[in-house]
Amino acid sequence: MASKDRASQKTADQVSLNADQAELQKFAELAHKWWDVNSEFKPLHEINPLRLNWINDLVDLKGKRVLDVGCGGGILSESMHFKGAKVTGIDLGEKALNVAKLHQLESGADVDYQCVSAEQLAALEPASFDVVTCMEMLEHVPDPAAIVAACAKLVKPNGSVFFSTINRNPKAYLLAVIGAEYVLNLLAKGTHDYAKFIKPSELSSWARHAKLDVMSLRGMSYHPFKQTYRLSDDVAVNYLMHTALPA
Repeated sequence: MASKDRASQKTADQVSLNADQAELQKFAELAHKWWDVNSEFKPLHEINPLRLNWINDLVDLKGKRVLDVGCGGGILSESMHFKGAKVTGIDLGEKALNVAKLHQLESGADVDYQCVSAEQLAALEPASFDVVTCMEMLEHVPDPAAIVAACAKLVKPNGSVFFSTINRNPKAYLLAVIGAEYVLNLLAKGTHDYAKFIKPSELSSWARHAKLDVMSLRGMSYHPFKQTYRLSDDVAVNYLMHTALPA
């Protein structure tokens, strides 16, 4: 009976943490490469100006208190700081956070990095941020709907929450997994699990359930010959969603 109780407690802890240990380990092994623009993180560096400018055009980051959920090594966090935001970056990957903290010593970025989950921070600091971002993370956690709900709790009324993730359909599998990981070698093999991809209708439903209004949806496309990314109306593969919490 005691062993069953311990097993139940372990399961409960894993659920409350809402993290896949295999995913954390995978990114821990790559953590030292976060700021190497020619590494497996090259796509993140290349899309960062697109997502940064998209966010800033919608909310004007200057003077805003911003939370970056799943910040990793701090690529987006730092760039939002340099747009004038007061940024907190959270992640459960300690090695990635250590890299982020070391990099800000070089860059001069003033970002508050914390090893805490979105759900834990939502319990501690509800309605504390003008803007919450959760980019390229939802497809890596066991319960993405819970992350969406936590983001909604963390943002202030009239605040904005931004998500980006990958659609789930044959085209997304062909381009985001086979193409990006095995043909073009843009990402490390095994970076994505197709079963965890999220349809826009699913993300919209989770957002509405969390009392967030869906404001806009944009696609992000990659041109393999020009090797460039652009925002578009095609949400079949990568897409970004802007949501807002009503007053």
